[in-house]
Amino acid sequence: MIEIRPVVAVVDDDPRLLESLEDLLESAGYATRSFSSAQALLISGTSGLDVLITDIGMPGMDGFELCQVVKKVRPDLPMFLITGRHEIADADRAQGVSGLFRKPFDAQEMLAAIGDAVRKSKNGGEHES
Repeated sequence: MIEIRPVVAVVDDDPRLLESLEDLLESAGYATRSFSSAQALLISGTSGLDVLITDIGMPGMDGFELCQVVKKVRPDLPMFLITGRHEIADADRAQGVSGLFRKPFDAQEMLAAIGDAVRKSKNGGEHES
């Protein structure tokens, strides 16, 4: 039997962070899809994704806006925000997000949160791929 790896999309305009998160996620057994902008993710589509991780501060559409757009299409998709800013994330804009991580974030803490979100979504209902 072939085990299907959960797919985590990562959206960040920092290529070093994208590469770092890809390495971390793939070493933990996830398949990754990386995007340098919110627009690139939206063009590609959200079908087949199990988790979305997005930076808040990006040119063009920010992470809050991306989560709002994706939530309309995939309301049950677990979404995590990451930020290098020190201010507290806008609580109203972060509603419905599974978690927020400040850079530099704890890799094991992030992997645990992603694992929990994947298990909950798999137990709560399958997405269509």
